[in-house]
Amino acid sequence: MKRILFLFLLASSYGAFAQDLPENPEPGKCYVRCTTPDVYVNEDVQIMVKPAYKVLKTYPAEYKTVTERVLVKEASKKLTIIPAKWGTETVSYISKEKSSELSVVPATFSPSSETIEMKPAYAQWELGAPAPDCDSSNPDDCRYWCYKGYPAEYETFPKEVLATDASTVSAPVAERGDSYVKKVIVEPARVEEVEIPAEYDEITKTVLVKDAYSVEETIPAVYKTISREVLKQKGGLTTWREVECALVEYNALPINWNLASYTLTPEAKRIIDENLMPVLQQNPGVKVELASHTDSRGSSESNQVLSERRAQAVANYLVEKGINRSLLVANGYGESKLKNRCSDGVSCTEREHAVNRRTEFRLIN
Repeated sequence: MKRILFLFLLASSYGAFAQDLPENPEPGKCYVRCTTPDVYVNEDVQIMVKPAYKVLKTYPAEYKTVTERVLVKEASKKLTIIPAKWGTETVSYISKEKSSELSVVPATFSPSSETIEMKPAYAQWELGAPAPDCDSSNPDDCRYWCYKGYPAEYETFPKEVLATDASTVSAPVAERGDSYVKKVIVEPARVEEVEIPAEYDEITKTVLVKDAYSVEETIPAVYKTISREVLKQKGGLTTWREVECALVEYNALPINWNLASYTLTPEAKRIIDENLMPVLQQNPGVKVELASHTDSRGSSESNQVLSERRAQAVANYLVEKGINRSLLVANGYGESKLKNRCSDGVSCTEREHAVNRRTEFRLIN
């Protein structure tokens, strides 16, 4: 099913492409479809190549030298101590003060007596004798009661009474005196003060007259007038044109490139002028592929870059010669399309390696 679909798509694309081929072609002939180049005109454009900027010019500070009298030691005083002068004097004092001496006079007594009530006076009822004229046969019926009083009872005791109480008799004790010698100030100590004057010196110092400053100057922007290409008329495809069949295949440009270089030598430019320029002049509007190759020596990455730069160098030279850049296709293939067995790791002669170092061109649609 996939194969049928692929064949259908292939047939469809071929039919669409075939409809655009030249009509009534002759057998054995080759055709290319040319393009009319874009038409460009030059116009002047002013660009600023350097912006305006400021330039600062600085001026140093200005100084002057001055002499100044300065204090190097302050005024002071010198103090001299004059010691005191001493003398002696005798001082009397009481070593023991006067007092009194007491003697005791004991108490004296005298004989006396004192009567003490031993039993106080009292009265009581007492039953008397029966009355003689009592009519009752009971003798108790004829008794009477009397309230009879009795005097107090006393007793006298001997005793001593205080004649004179105890007392003291004071006798004076005389004071006792003494003396001592002490030092006394005849002339007190004093301080004599002497003034010491200040000391001065002269110094030289640099003082600022005017500080450093800057002057600003504005440098105007720099402009450059350049000429650039501006598209005036868009080109396009034209009708098919018959060309030599050999030109649609790769044709050699026998340029001998210097080792690891992509700079065109005068000899290389002559080869381009003689081999490629006539083809382009005879087939105006035809696109050209410029293909550059290297040998296998060196890394594949560096060889790829080198081949691209060599192809581009040829294209740049053709543009300088007046060929429209839109008609040039510069391709580098590095070491991917070797023409012999001299791949990586294979020992080859310099002549064999040179076969692979080539630049080619062909006409393309």
